[in-house]
Amino acid sequence: MTDDTNDGPARRFRSATMYDGLIRATTRSFLHAMGLDDAEIRRPHVGVFHTGGEMSPCNGNLQLQAQHAKTGIYAGGGMPHECPVVSVSDGLTMAHSGMRFSLVSRELIADSVEASVRGHQWDAIFAIGGCDKNLPGLMMAIVRCDVPGVFLHGGAAMPGRIDGRDVNVVDTYETIGKVIAGTATADDLATMSHACMPTLGSCPGQFTANTMGMVSEAIGLAPLGSSMIPAVYSERAALIRRTAQQLMRAVMDDAPRPRRIVTREALENACAVVSATGGSTNAALHIPAIANEAGLSFELDDVAAVFARTPLIADLRPGGRFLARDLHEIGGAPVVLRELLRKGLLHGDAITWTGRTLAAELADAGAPDGEIVRPLERPISADGGVAVLKGNLCPDGALLKTAGLKTLVHRGPARVFDSEEACQAAVQSRRYELGDVIVIRNEGPKGGPGMREMLGITALLYGQGVGDKVALLTDGRFSGATRGLCIGYASPEAVLGGPLAVLRDGDMIAIDARAEARSIAVELEAEEIARRLRTRAQPAPKRLGGVLEKYAATVRQAHLGAVTHSGGVVWPRDE
Repeated sequence: MTDDTNDGPARRFRSATMYDGLIRATTRSFLHAMGLDDAEIRRPHVGVFHTGGEMSPCNGNLQLQAQHAKTGIYAGGGMPHECPVVSVSDGLTMAHSGMRFSLVSRELIADSVEASVRGHQWDAIFAIGGCDKNLPGLMMAIVRCDVPGVFLHGGAAMPGRIDGRDVNVVDTYETIGKVIAGTATADDLATMSHACMPTLGSCPGQFTANTMGMVSEAIGLAPLGSSMIPAVYSERAALIRRTAQQLMRAVMDDAPRPRRIVTREALENACAVVSATGGSTNAALHIPAIANEAGLSFELDDVAAVFARTPLIADLRPGGRFLARDLHEIGGAPVVLRELLRKGLLHGDAITWTGRTLAAELADAGAPDGEIVRPLERPISADGGVAVLKGNLCPDGALLKTAGLKTLVHRGPARVFDSEEACQAAVQSRRYELGDVIVIRNEGPKGGPGMREMLGITALLYGQGVGDKVALLTDGRFSGATRGLCIGYASPEAVLGGPLAVLRDGDMIAIDARAEARSIAVELEAEEIARRLRTRAQPAPKRLGGVLEKYAATVRQAHLGAVTHSGGVVWPRDE
């Protein structure tokens, strides 16, 4: 067979567009230059996308994991192409202006994968991510490109140990607050900062990365049991190789594509596992964004409905006691999922990336241990660990993690700040009163832009011993590691004329997160709010340049997932 023929395998793969025919002899030259022979060129071509690099411990060993994926793909008859993509570390951008690029990176990741897959006509996607925005960004890309694909969470770090107890990076944040409050020393802080993150991997609690890892399993895009395996465990290597070979079988057998997998039922399954585990509030931003890629309208109200009916059964940090490693030791996410399925709280007939139903995949999953995961007859909370609040302050909704909260009701005067920096300075110098509702505005998707998360401030408050004595409200985000009465993602945001824009110091705010209320309101008449909005000064436009300018011009509101495009479009070459 010569390079210039159109002969090929019995089945013509999508990637043949790249190399078939006389006119594409130069393309074959490029492939030969990369070490491929004629037979390898005619294999299915698979993009191995990962966010590996030295920008954070979350990403530190993902390139190594990708090598195992490449081995499995080749063994399964495919031709792997390693494609690293950008990543922005939430850990290294916390509490400064760099955090504006964190949520933006979710879009950059999805866009980068799309450009590579559609540009090179890859036949499939194997994606590995660690850190908060990498996971949803890669899942969004799999659904957007709609070629056979599988996702793997790169795994959590091991916890540190101090005085016989597990510690993680959130303990360091809270120790900062204790130093400011005078209840810990600088030496205590140094000890904690050295001990809290002893290995590579994502933060080990049920923060955003691990929450979205569980989502990847529940939504059908990841192997069941994969997300809670710690990043440094050697069993990951064999799992990745097996998964890669199974992906090649999916390619060869024309298994269901991602948009057949990510249905409304699958999205509800994803929401259910977030609620059942007290997961990150950021999931309510990312799940609608994944839905948008499938062309589905699945907004905050849809998320709220599932949260309200799904009990909290996993006792995981930050609201609980246990970590990813502990859940892995009793069977991982499938233990939670099977328990939800047992009581009809999951759609068991939803299709997974293997072509089998979720119920079939869960057939061998273990039962709750009774401590890390409780049976549904004995839940931690009857209505889940994350709540959506609405009212005249947040007509389109706001999010609160209720897991672990001592009180769900609060009433107090507003203490208003126009930026995260202004609030952080006030909190560090303790310029607030017990009972206050601390308000941070102008930090939404457009207003930031980039919707910064406020873990630095929330951890300081908790470290100062007032995490349950003040409330915090913002149109920005919170970390999955945040705990306390912290309400974020307020929509519409202040810069677009949301009611937060006209709050004044001293306005009384009433919060009731109990199941029968789920409300947040300022005690002002509707006419007064409308009058303030009519007469408010419009914020001066920011000249941003670069990626933030493009992001601010296209991003939608938080209750819609902070997405940047219309979604669900079938690209001509994908038809």
